[in-house]
Amino acid sequence: MSKLSDRITHLAESQTLAMAKKSRELQAQGKDIISLSIGEPDFNTPDFIKDAAKRAIDSNITRYTPVAGLPDVRKAISEKFKRDNGLNYSSEQIVVSTGAKQSIANIILSLVNPGEEVIVPIPYWVSYIETIKLAEGIPVTIPTSVDSNFKITPQQLEKAITPKTKMIVFSTPCNPSGSVYNRQELKALADVIVKYPDVYVVSDEIYEHINFVGKHESMAQFDFIYDRVITVNGVSKGFAMTGWRIGFIGAPLWIAQACEKMQGQFTSGTSSISQMSAMEAVKADPSVTYSMRDAFKKRRDLVLGLLKEIPGIKANVPDGAFYIFFDISSYFGKSYNNYHIKNSHELSMYLLEEGGVALVSGDAFGDDNCMRFSYATSDDKLIEAVRRIKKALEKLK
Repeated sequence: MSKLSDRITHLAESQTLAMAKKSRELQAQGKDIISLSIGEPDFNTPDFIKDAAKRAIDSNITRYTPVAGLPDVRKAISEKFKRDNGLNYSSEQIVVSTGAKQSIANIILSLVNPGEEVIVPIPYWVSYIETIKLAEGIPVTIPTSVDSNFKITPQQLEKAITPKTKMIVFSTPCNPSGSVYNRQELKALADVIVKYPDVYVVSDEIYEHINFVGKHESMAQFDFIYDRVITVNGVSKGFAMTGWRIGFIGAPLWIAQACEKMQGQFTSGTSSISQMSAMEAVKADPSVTYSMRDAFKKRRDLVLGLLKEIPGIKANVPDGAFYIFFDISSYFGKSYNNYHIKNSHELSMYLLEEGGVALVSGDAFGDDNCMRFSYATSDDKLIEAVRRIKKALEKLK
């Protein structure tokens, strides 16, 4: 009999973190590995944010914080939502958490009952499905493909909704595809959702500032479904603050209060120093993120150009985030030495061991035909990584 709970036994490990761990282990053994597996900007946190942390320490802002966040921080986030997104969330509707991952877990655990269905478009961020399962909910996925720019249609959404549907969870810009829903596309989805008054929406907007096509659009902007949308955001991606671990939500008051209650039993309030730094980030003009955004766009174009030189790879042009989610199914059924490639996981291990490049297999995101390539690293590493991938794939016959 296992001494572990069924809950943890049935919980899958995050494949992005698992591949990053495997890469570090191989590097520690002296192997030359280029890791493109984890979603982390390679830029340093801006100095004005780091200075805020130093001031917080010097001012002894080092004690427990209110569970939902420091009042001034929640106020600053409320003002950010109004300024950048046109969303009216009072301070009481804001909950600050230890990363957007905790924000999403709070929401799902607060709203989803056993047996209720949660709709998740494919490809999806790895933790959505496992968190739904942890809440004993039932994930209902909607397939997409590179040909549809990895976006769902209103018709697909309507077909997926049943009397058991409780929630829809999606991201824009999307991890892993980089797809960005424009206002018209979001409005078309909202027009479907409004017909089902018991269905809620989790709109994960953590990549808001890494958007190559113009203004970011939020699902909660539509008044007719505003009271059923929970907006998730944070500072990790746009401000290069992954290690500071700050995410937040704007939500209907009763949902925010439920998330505060949930968080109160898990972690209580998040780091006071990180909160003070995040406050400076959200108060700043978004233009402070443009240089990083522009660098990511340049890298995207570089990698797309290089990937075109590899036969059998099919990619769209992602409009945001810092990933390319490309179709590599043409290599299934091929072999080299003891490697026999049947799926994206086997191909990712082959590229790691034979090519020295760590990518994340598409099955982690619900699409076994694809792989995720993170271009959040230097041009030199990206060029060398694609060269290695091409060389390794050429060996497969």
